[in-house]
Amino acid sequence: MALHKQVAFMATLGLLAFVTAARAQDPRILEIGEKAPDFALPGTDGLIHTLEDFREAKVLAVIFTANHCPTAQAYEERIRQLNGDYPPEQLQVVAISSNHPGAVCPEELGYSDLGDTFEEMKIRASDRAFNFPYLYDGDDQETALAYGPTATPHVFIFDEERKLRYRGRFDDTEDPYKEPASRDARDAVEALLAGEPVPVETTKAFGCSMKWISKAEWRRQLDEQWKEKPVEVKLIGEEELKELVSNPGNKLRLINVWATWCGPCIIEFPELVKLQRIYGNRDFQVVSVTTDDPSLEDKVRAFLEDKHAAFDNYMVETDDRYGFIELIDPVWQGNLPYTMLVAPGGEVVYRHAGIIDSLEVKKAIIARLGRYYADDR
Repeated sequence: MALHKQVAFMATLGLLAFVTAARAQDPRILEIGEKAPDFALPGTDGLIHTLEDFREAKVLAVIFTANHCPTAQAYEERIRQLNGDYPPEQLQVVAISSNHPGAVCPEELGYSDLGDTFEEMKIRASDRAFNFPYLYDGDDQETALAYGPTATPHVFIFDEERKLRYRGRFDDTEDPYKEPASRDARDAVEALLAGEPVPVETTKAFGCSMKWISKAEWRRQLDEQWKEKPVEVKLIGEEELKELVSNPGNKLRLINVWATWCGPCIIEFPELVKLQRIYGNRDFQVVSVTTDDPSLEDKVRAFLEDKHAAFDNYMVETDDRYGFIELIDPVWQGNLPYTMLVAPGGEVVYRHAGIIDSLEVKKAIIARLGRYYADDR
């Protein structure tokens, strides 16, 4: 390689190392008085939105938020109300999700039915009837790097010249069912519309940390730790099976009936593992029950180990398939896979024959476990 090419190559490596280091930590936060950085981001409405698109609004509020964060969820309705309280020529709210989906760990999703992918953002925007653009910045996070949010939600409010006039929290009360003592974002909007100085220009923003691309390594480490968890399979008799279904404990229980010879069972099984990782730190557990003959225990164990099924797995000690069907659920017709969500005390709150719809199951789980604050009323 020629000397000048070697120098150029080394310079490129140095630049990449600099960019990587910069993204490994929170970026510089935009300062009061600085101009709003431009962006061109896809929205859940199917359009590409730029800063120029909102030029008609006297005040622009850019709010960095996320689907999965309990604090962000708690503020969704207040953000929607803020945008709806002013005509578009006065105020435009723009929400941006900059979390990198690959940096969000399943264990962080325990209070949500949705992660932070662009497709899941579309679902959340529809479910909550957002009246403002919801934009995705999670692939390269260039907009977040330019603005410097530290948490979700984090509010940046700009004047007519698009200079930053307020940065921080939405208000001082995370709980959506309590009246805030300080309505910081709304006060900033009111002041700017009146041509007055913003009373408080900066506050701290409380919420979930930003999921920078560099945190994907943490996700990979947790994935590896999960794979190291022990996997067991136990024999279960009729009386134990009755107790399993009656669910006398205090945990919401997802029971999945499957077999190694069942193609759809094999296809859906990784989703069961994800559900355990997502909600397992709450009052929730996945339980699998195979209909394979106990003589195939080694085959069953090998499958479960390959799928990293680190939850309770059972083999049934009975040759009476039809009696087994009645014990599991009299409603069940016997086709595999079969999934039930059983509340403490034995109430079946969800049942499905065939491959599960993961989102449908997550919504059923969250409907029982609840969110941290927001309940989608």
